[in-house]
Amino acid sequence: MILVELSSLCSVDARDIEQLLDDAFGTERHQRTAYLLRKGCKLIDDLSFAIIDDKNLVGCIQCWPVALDFAPLILVGPVAVSPRRQNQGIGHQLMNATLGAVKPTDPPMIMIGDPDYYGRFGFVADSTSGWTLPGPWEPHRLLLRNPAKAFLSEIGFVGPRL
Repeated sequence: MILVELSSLCSVDARDIEQLLDDAFGTERHQRTAYLLRKGCKLIDDLSFAIIDDKNLVGCIQCWPVALDFAPLILVGPVAVSPRRQNQGIGHQLMNATLGAVKPTDPPMIMIGDPDYYGRFGFVADSTSGWTLPGPWEPHRLLLRNPAKAFLSEIGFVGPRL
């Protein structure tokens, strides 16, 4: 019998996480803008999860403290699934775990991702076009989830919140 479990990402060996991220996104992933956004930040443990299948890490989601100028935000990502396990609902399960752990007092969430996929979780690019990031990005892929309708400037710089 295969045991599948959702657990806190902080309980997973860092080497396993790095290997999964390499498998999912390649070894050049550190050059991506999302990595620059969270540079020097500490992972938000209570919003970051892993999916373990038969003692193997098959998926993980990470969340990071960032800010739009001085307004706090949570950066979601990466959401990584082992290439051998994609299209099995693991990414969906990870997103639901993180969104289920968000408190009403938590800041809005952003991510760089596919609007068609992440739109089902309430992420949209409607109000992010005036924001700048520390690296290249496609404006339609800078997504915001702001269910509490917190005030956020239409123009600003998104970067690490240390």
